[in-house]
Amino acid sequence: MIQAIKNLFGIKPAVNFNELMEQGATIIDVRSKGEYQGGHIKGSVNIPLDNLKNHLSKFKKDQPIITCCASGMRSASAKSILKSGGFENVHNGGGWMSLRNKIR
Repeated sequence: MIQAIKNLFGIKPAVNFNELMEQGATIIDVRSKGEYQGGHIKGSVNIPLDNLKNHLSKFKKDQPIITCCASGMRSASAKSILKSGGFENVHNGGGWMSLRNKIR
C-alpha cells in the first residue's frame, strides 16, 4: 500500500551515486566546453547538451550513466534524451559541484 502511494506521487528512493560509480557509471557533463574547462569532475566526459544526441553510440546501454551540468536543468534534459535513446540506467546528478561532493 505504501509503495503504491509512493509510486502515485513519484517518490523514489534516493540515488546512491557511490554505488553507481562502483558499478562503472559514466558521468556525462553536458555544460559547454568553456564551463567544463573552468572545473569538472575528474574522469567525467564533456558532451554539451546540444551535441548529446550525436554521441549516444559512444555509451553502453547496460551501464549506469550520471548526467550533470551547472544547476541540474540541462542534466535533466540530458537524462530525457538518453532515456528516449533506449538507456535505462540514467540518473540526473544535478550540478557538478554538488555531485562531486556526493561521490568518493
